[in-house]
Amino acid sequence: MKHYKPKGRLEAAAYINGVLKGDRVLLSRAITIIESNLESDKILAKEIIQAILPHAGNSIRIGITGVPGVGKSTFIEAFGKYLITQGKRVAILSIDPSSQRSKGSILGDKTRMEELSVMQEAYIRPSASGDTLGGVANKTGETMLLCEANGYDVVLIETVGVGQSETAVHGMTDFFLLLMLSGAGDELQGIKKGIMEMADMVVINKADGDNVRMSEMAKLQYQNALHIFPQSDSGWSPVVSTASAIKNIGISNVWDEVSKFKALVDENGYFNKNRNHQQIDWMYNNINEELKNLFYGSKNIKGHLSRLEKEIVSAKISPVKAAEIMIQQFKESF
Repeated sequence: MKHYKPKGRLEAAAYINGVLKGDRVLLSRAITIIESNLESDKILAKEIIQAILPHAGNSIRIGITGVPGVGKSTFIEAFGKYLITQGKRVAILSIDPSSQRSKGSILGDKTRMEELSVMQEAYIRPSASGDTLGGVANKTGETMLLCEANGYDVVLIETVGVGQSETAVHGMTDFFLLLMLSGAGDELQGIKKGIMEMADMVVINKADGDNVRMSEMAKLQYQNALHIFPQSDSGWSPVVSTASAIKNIGISNVWDEVSKFKALVDENGYFNKNRNHQQIDWMYNNINEELKNLFYGSKNIKGHLSRLEKEIVSAKISPVKAAEIMIQQFKESF
């Protein structure tokens, strides 16, 4: 079966060579192919990823999340600019679970990070939409590999909001950073226990002016809260600090802690062990996505689903029985 090839697509070798030579334009074009749902692009994407894989994996991957209004974009811009002064090249990727409804991607971050976005050593890319969070996570993961092969030393993966996207980001990063605010009511501000448990570092942002004292109090509260959780397999004890991205205070300390973490996990072997686990999890995630696409992409399945939906609504069949019928239909189609 011949697949439609979009106009302007190059051969795989052109993208591969461009990415490996540090060409930003070809990096962006390769990411567009990764994000595409066209069958011809999926084939091309697999070829590109397979070829660049030996040249990827050399960055430190940092997941960044936080409550709405915490100042993630301002923090990431300040952090990114600091990393550049340390001789690093920085890629910023974002996963936006809300884009599942609109089928669009958030472009606001690039416009908010005005200074960072024009720096040659920085690359900012919002996540593409996908049918599932797993699909977006897979594409973000592949984008991360392309950025690493392109020569970026630090990859920051930002999540928009606080929800299940954190689990996806935690599953593809080395260090997980949680940004919080002081004086927003309860010290845990509705943050789920699971997200707190994932954090390697909690940073109380906007610790400036009249907010300094409140931020120090919040720091103590978070330190106490983190002591409740069992120690991570990494052997690292999560740290809490204060920062003001807008005043550029406490930003260098974040990188100091990331560096200490990296030194520890390199020494005790956790870094490679965790990366290996993530690779295996990624394989299973891809299998789940492919099976889902295979199931829902079947014309035979689509027709039966429409009929069964009506029977469920009219109480002629239970949802469990309907699911059983659909799985059987799927099995018989092979």
